[in-house]
Amino acid sequence: MGMFSAFDINATGMTAERFRMDIIAQNVANANTTRTEDGTPYRRKVVLFEEKNSQTPFHQILQKERDRYSGSGVKVTGVYEDRWTEGNLVYDPSHPDADENGYVMYPNVSIITEMTNLIDASRAYQANATAFDASKSIATTGLDLLNS
Repeated sequence: MGMFSAFDINATGMTAERFRMDIIAQNVANANTTRTEDGTPYRRKVVLFEEKNSQTPFHQILQKERDRYSGSGVKVTGVYEDRWTEGNLVYDPSHPDADENGYVMYPNVSIITEMTNLIDASRAYQANATAFDASKSIATTGLDLLNS
C-alpha cells in the first residue's frame, strides 16, 4: 500500500458519506410531499455503496491475494427509491390530494429513521476524517524524519 492510498481510501469514504447525508436531507425535506411531478407521493431514497474498483467477489480476492489484499476505497453504486416501505395513509378530507374517501397518501419517510441514518453517516464521515488526519500525521512524521 502506497503512502497516498490511505488518503484516497479515506477521501472516497468521506465523499460517499457526504453524498449519503445529502440524500437523507432530501428525504427529510420531502417528508410531507404528497404530489411529485408524476402525481404520486415522494418516495424515500436510499444510497448503496460498493467497494471501489472491485471486479470480483471478495472471497475470490481474499483467496488469491491473502494478506496482500488492500482495498481502494468506496463508491456510490446508485440511489434507489425505497419500494419496500409503505407510505402513510392519513385521513384528511380537506387536503387537495385526498382521495374520494378523504385519505391522503404521505411519503414513506420516517423522520426518526432519517435522523438515525444521518447520525450514522455523520459518524462514518467523522471516522474517515480522523483516519485521514492520522494518515496525514504519519506521513508528516515520516517526512520530518527524512529531513533530520
